[in-house]
Amino acid sequence: MGLTRSVSSDNVDPTSPDRDTSRLRVPDGLAWLAQSQNGAAWLDDLPSLVAEIADSWDLEIGDPFAGSQVSWVAPARRARRDVVVKVQWPHPESEHEAAALEAWAGDGAVQLLAHDAQHHALLLERCRPGTHLADAVESDAVAVFVDLLPRLWKEARAPFRSLTDESARWASTLATRWEAAGRPCERRLVAAATSFLQELSVTQGEQVLVHQDLHADNVLAAERRPWLVIDPKPIAGEREVAVAPVVRSFELGHSPSEVVGRLDRLCRELHLDRERARGWTIAQTMAWSFDSSFSARHYDTVRWLLDT
Repeated sequence: MGLTRSVSSDNVDPTSPDRDTSRLRVPDGLAWLAQSQNGAAWLDDLPSLVAEIADSWDLEIGDPFAGSQVSWVAPARRARRDVVVKVQWPHPESEHEAAALEAWAGDGAVQLLAHDAQHHALLLERCRPGTHLADAVESDAVAVFVDLLPRLWKEARAPFRSLTDESARWASTLATRWEAAGRPCERRLVAAATSFLQELSVTQGEQVLVHQDLHADNVLAAERRPWLVIDPKPIAGEREVAVAPVVRSFELGHSPSEVVGRLDRLCRELHLDRERARGWTIAQTMAWSFDSSFSARHYDTVRWLLDT
């Protein structure tokens, strides 16, 4: 089966006319990849990658979802089952995504149906209706995270990178990245994050599997369970670091009271050490800020947590 049959609209009709695969739609969120040599080469190869995956997994593939910024993700159909196909731009944060999904085995996260390591492709369970937790204004989002996080805290085994190693890398580069970014925030934020990284990394508790990017847009409404986690950025570390992306999840409210309120409630209901969770949130938020389009909001979060 060739891509001319396999790539089509979301409502796939195998009898519809063939489409020119060279016109494979690429979401605007991936356009930034064209600025680097490796990214541009990956974008050039994307039509053939999708064609080979469609052939291998016998898929009818629809137009891609618009929101992704580091992977090409689209609805698909396989043997009359609705699924999702994800082709990753190879980068360190996503290298063990399949292993994390295998470890979770559908408990709180989407199920991994197939994995093609050579093509950096994953075949995933489709969430219906697929509403983002960030858009479910009637839901108690923090309660959803309180339910999901313990399900994800599986025993951390190979091949996941360790929070200890990541902390050392972040601490060693924060100051130079801050300078390279044009000193976009006060020096005290960088100094505090560096201090927390050095202190917390060597005094961690039990190591578990952690989703480093578990904000409200990475949780979808589903049929199998009310909410399922997607898009893991896995790491092996202590539980307290897991609340960092939830605390800074500005789509749930961005003010001192809302940020500190999420921290307090998560730590209370999950029985976590509040000061360690606060330190990790400051440290990881700064480590992820300089390359983020949301950096100004992240600096706000760090200021509020430092001043609480």
